[in-house]
Amino acid sequence: MAALGSLRGGGGGGGFVFGPPGINGDEEEEEDSPAVLLSVFTQHGQMGLCFYDSKDSSLHYMRDTLDNYELHLLARVIQEVSPHVIITSAKQESCMTRFLQHLGSNPDYKPEVVTYPYVDFGLEVGKHRLLSAHLPFLPASISERDKMSYLSSCISFDSPLMLRAVGALLKCLDRRRVGVELEDSSVGVPILQFLAYTLKGVVCMDQDTYSVLQIFKSELHPSVYKLHSGEKEGLSLYGILNRCRCRFGSKLLRQWFLRPTQDLTVLHRRQEVIRFFTSPPNSDVLSTLQSSLRNITNIPTLLRRMSLSHTKVTDWQSLYKTVYNAVCIRDTVRHLPQSIHLFRDISEGFSDDLHHIASLISRVVDFDTSIAENRFTIKPNVDPAIDEKKRRMMGLSDFLTDVARRELEHLDARIPSCCVIYIPLIGFLLSVPRLPSMVEKEDFEIEGLDFMVCFLSEDRLHYRSQRTKELDDLLGDLHCDIRDMETAVMTQLQNTVLERSASLYKILDLAAELDCLMAMSSASQEYGYTSPKLASHREITVIQGRHPLLELCSPVFVANSFQSSESQGRVKIITGPNSSGKSIYLKQVGLIVFMALIGSDVPAKEAEIGLVDGIFTRMQSRESVSVGLSTFMIDLNQMAQALNSSTGNSLVLIDEFGKGTNTVDGLSLLAASISHWLRKPLVDVPHVLLATNFHSLLQLGLLPSSGLLCLLTLETAVDGDELVFLYHLKEGICQSSYAANIATLAGLPTSLVQRGVEVSELYRTGRLIERIDKASSDEQANRCRSVVEMFLSLDLDGKDLDLQHFMKEELLPSAGELLSRS
Repeated sequence: MAALGSLRGGGGGGGFVFGPPGINGDEEEEEDSPAVLLSVFTQHGQMGLCFYDSKDSSLHYMRDTLDNYELHLLARVIQEVSPHVIITSAKQESCMTRFLQHLGSNPDYKPEVVTYPYVDFGLEVGKHRLLSAHLPFLPASISERDKMSYLSSCISFDSPLMLRAVGALLKCLDRRRVGVELEDSSVGVPILQFLAYTLKGVVCMDQDTYSVLQIFKSELHPSVYKLHSGEKEGLSLYGILNRCRCRFGSKLLRQWFLRPTQDLTVLHRRQEVIRFFTSPPNSDVLSTLQSSLRNITNIPTLLRRMSLSHTKVTDWQSLYKTVYNAVCIRDTVRHLPQSIHLFRDISEGFSDDLHHIASLISRVVDFDTSIAENRFTIKPNVDPAIDEKKRRMMGLSDFLTDVARRELEHLDARIPSCCVIYIPLIGFLLSVPRLPSMVEKEDFEIEGLDFMVCFLSEDRLHYRSQRTKELDDLLGDLHCDIRDMETAVMTQLQNTVLERSASLYKILDLAAELDCLMAMSSASQEYGYTSPKLASHREITVIQGRHPLLELCSPVFVANSFQSSESQGRVKIITGPNSSGKSIYLKQVGLIVFMALIGSDVPAKEAEIGLVDGIFTRMQSRESVSVGLSTFMIDLNQMAQALNSSTGNSLVLIDEFGKGTNTVDGLSLLAASISHWLRKPLVDVPHVLLATNFHSLLQLGLLPSSGLLCLLTLETAVDGDELVFLYHLKEGICQSSYAANIATLAGLPTSLVQRGVEVSELYRTGRLIERIDKASSDEQANRCRSVVEMFLSLDLDGKDLDLQHFMKEELLPSAGELLSRS
């Protein structure tokens, strides 16, 4: 798999501040200057991208990952790669549109932006173009199936957005004929290698690693009402650490999990906050801040509704609670040690604008009346003109009663009563009861009154009189006037809030970070975690480490240590019986290292974690119907990824590699893989932790002797016929797999297990294995002799009855029995 590699990004930092470009849009590109074309596709907060570098004809891909609404991750990629061309879909999300507009306003860097129709970003289109790409390192006669199998080891087929971006990128390459402009049209743009791209400082981990370590685990929601609406987090590392009080805190924590970092500055920033909150004297502060975080809502959604003037009463309530609680958080944090970077950032970042917004909303908005009337209303003493109109509205009832009494004096004596009502947008009307004699339209006419036919009902009639017309002129449309004036106040208040939106966005980022770190602090306190020491060397030391998930499910858990120095014991081979805990130990080490790389405390007595730039696994066989690969081929792809992409700072976890094929072939591949790492230069040897049941690997001396090799086993004890697992790791080699004992524990029939032991012993000593369901040769000979003697004793000259009886009762059953045994 020579075409598979790894690339670490070359720049850091976020935002929209870009480094010096490789080419300016207003300048002519030199004839032999290499070009970089980047294709990106975003959907529902996920992003997939790839780019082609004509300098070495390489296609670099980045697995699908989460990005925020400002696409900071994409900004970092563009800063590191400096592409000359950016390819995106014509049908794109608003966040991508804003990003490109912002990018176009940068005078120092103006890449060419190419948009293709949405159909060119189709998943099947991308796969088809990839299969049709010009790959000179593959033989021309290779079949499509074999080509797909090979490509699956070079590029991640479980990242659909990235594959969509690849399809559009290949179309652009073919149209522009990058690097082959002067060649014949039949010559395609060559792709000489596929390289996995990872941002600088981000730890490389694929989807298989996340799955096998159970970092995330989605399950169907148990509620029958939510079976089709979504999933919930099952028993996973994210599930036990996610104690965030707000949704955007949970979202940021997931981003941290998806992008573990090597940046010691970032990790130390997180550790100092966790260390503060895990201290028992600070538990009250933790509770106070978490209660305030509960009321902080989705600020971008609120601001977007305000910009569109779609604000509801509940939005104003949410904004007030958010800003008020943000001020409470700031005031609380200002009394905490300002030597902690996050506390200092909150104290400075939560500006006085927040207090101004909170006091303004509190002084202007009448929440009780707004909820009752389901519209925006303001408090008294905000606008004198509005207050005056409201006072007139409040005194209108008594005034209208007096007007109705005067109108009744001039009405027909048959009308017993009347009233004056006010209808918004219509005005003041005289309402009288409908008499029995009023049947036809002509009956509704009353002298001096204008009948309002549009308000005809079974029991009331409405008219406009001279007095009601005078009321319209005198008082006007009070209700609509008040609403219009209050809407104007709301618009003014919205504009004031939007002018200070930068302060509100700071709430989102800093409060989310605080929420995540307090969530991990709570988990650390409950589960007894410890803060790991992070260093820049290449060693990993874990004292009495525990599996963070299994210890919650098991009443007793045996802790084990792990030590991997720069020159000793970097390649560890663990042997032991099935169910002795080998796989758990591998996952335990992987999870502890991962937790340290997100800044969390770890389940261990002590831990010191050096530089780790990637975690690679070959532990769990999975099926892939979409790619059409066998289980063993997928295992090989995972092993190829670990062999080709791991560096001297990587952690590699391998469990039972080689068991999916012939025993000799699997053993040979395993031995060759381990020897490959042992023969590498010392600085290029990763931390390798391998579990296997191929005891011949060590018994036959298939591995070279090296100080880098360390042999470990998990202790067991045999009590009579019973196997007892001690789960304690020690140096040494397991001499037996104890398969019979494990089979007995699993409930297999005793006779079956005993026969298995017999066959195993015969095979091991090289003796003949005889079938137990086949009669011995002596028994067969005696049976044949008995049949012959019976035949010779027959009287063939007599009746045929004896012969017929012999053939039916003796000869045929015996022949059938002999045939069935042969």
